[in-house]
Amino acid sequence: MQTILGSTGVIGKELAKSLPQYTDKIRLVSRNPKKVNDGDELVSANLFNSKEILKAVEGSEVVYLTAGIQYDIKIWRRDWPVILQNVIDACKNNNSKFVFFDNVYAYGKVDGWMTEESPIKPDSEKGKVRAALTKMIMNEIEQGNLKAIIARAADFYGPNTPLSFVNIMVFENFKKGKKAQWFIDVNKKHSFTYTPDAAKGTAILGNTDSADNQIWHLPTNKNALTGKVFIDLAAKAMNVKPEYIVVKKWMTQMLGIFNKVIKESVEMLYQNDSDYLFDSTKFEKAFNYNPISYEEGITNTAKSIK
Repeated sequence: MQTILGSTGVIGKELAKSLPQYTDKIRLVSRNPKKVNDGDELVSANLFNSKEILKAVEGSEVVYLTAGIQYDIKIWRRDWPVILQNVIDACKNNNSKFVFFDNVYAYGKVDGWMTEESPIKPDSEKGKVRAALTKMIMNEIEQGNLKAIIARAADFYGPNTPLSFVNIMVFENFKKGKKAQWFIDVNKKHSFTYTPDAAKGTAILGNTDSADNQIWHLPTNKNALTGKVFIDLAAKAMNVKPEYIVVKKWMTQMLGIFNKVIKESVEMLYQNDSDYLFDSTKFEKAFNYNPISYEEGITNTAKSIK
């Protein structure tokens, strides 16, 4: 049995598609779970309820946490430690392997390539929350209480990925006949993890014993594009002119007065004012995995949005 906690999000759904090659016993858990594969077992549970999570995890060899919560620092500080502790406790009680799907916020601004060895030096309040979650997991591993993996991805893009900033600001805007938008500097390189690659990589890690008790970067094409080249490729795939607007920090701060999500994103803009480079060499070498090219990934994403 392999169980996905937070199964209705983009990664949860993609992960469910990737697991049948490893097991025919897949359990999808969320408040309102929906089948991805015909044989999926559905369990309704609240991640804040330790008893419900204990029951949801029961009998699982591998447990994946792919949930996302509201993009609000107050909610992150309050809720993430509770959710993670509930899942850790359930995995320890059931002797399940735990795979935590993570982002790169805990690294803060990195000069050069982000790797699994990059120090934890968060520059944002959300990054501090993610750093604390990493510490919770690593402490359990070091004490021999938990078999776990932290699987990290860069910013997302891909088909049916509505919360990705490039899906919203580039693909959806082109679909509406508008100009694309890009944060801060269109000439900086920015790595993006293709969501199907992220999910396939997570499934591989969950089913590889030698990957246990480590941090892994999920497969991401190393040929990072500038914002301008990304926009050009997206425009070509959607058969529109590659017109764009650069959204400066002061503009984001002003818009944040009226929009809470935009306000919450202001502290993360350090990811856009210099190159944002994500290295997944460790994964690619270990599993002989070739991430999708940006050209193909952008074409597939454009097809899903047309």
